[in-house]
Amino acid sequence: MLAVVNEKTIALVTGANKGIGYEIAAGLGARGWSVGVGARDEQRREDAVATLRAAGADAFGVPLDVTDDESVIAAVQLIEERAGRLDVLVNNAGVAGGWPEEPSTLDLDTVRRLVETNVVGVIRVTNAMLPLLRRSAHPRIVNQSSHVGSLTLQTTPAVDLGGISGAYAPTKTYLNAITIQYAKELDGTGILINNACPGYVATDLNGFSGTQTPEQGAAIAIRLATLPDDGPTGQLFDDNGVVPW
Repeated sequence: MLAVVNEKTIALVTGANKGIGYEIAAGLGARGWSVGVGARDEQRREDAVATLRAAGADAFGVPLDVTDDESVIAAVQLIEERAGRLDVLVNNAGVAGGWPEEPSTLDLDTVRRLVETNVVGVIRVTNAMLPLLRRSAHPRIVNQSSHVGSLTLQTTPAVDLGGISGAYAPTKTYLNAITIQYAKELDGTGILINNACPGYVATDLNGFSGTQTPEQGAAIAIRLATLPDDGPTGQLFDDNGVVPW
């Protein structure tokens, strides 16, 4: 198994059983990569793997709850046994609160749930996978962020980001901030880490109210996952280029 797998780029996409995450996995699989479909729900995960395989992708399921330490450790062990390394990690799993949502009326349990998944979950998975990424010749980390996490855009009067978001948007700002710190720590290691803004995509996260398809939303993450060795790191991108922090 290792001899065969080592000829391919190995990727893990969290939250990959549906929506943008699934399309990221499909896009990487179409490039001939071996793609781990990380997801909590067993049936949805296996259905996604089956669909990807039917389309010709080398996909495999990775039981993964980004909020659970034991689940993440087990995912590391699975990839270790299957491939011995990880080339690309796409931290796509995320949850949303209400929208619009004023900070003065926030439910604190909702805030904790969003931070635990959208920020702590990314840190948990990234730190656990770093030893495997360090074995790669071309390691990449892509975090799924959003335009709503940009403080510059949030404070530009002419920019409409859909109203007040007291919980979800700040988690993406926090994610942007921690990505900068990772980029500083990983400078010189060859590990490139960037954040992706998929745009306003129709997914269950927003009640399918978005104007772009999941496939369109996946494009920037795929681009960042396939950066050359001299590519950028520690930045936020959408389809049009760099997005201000």
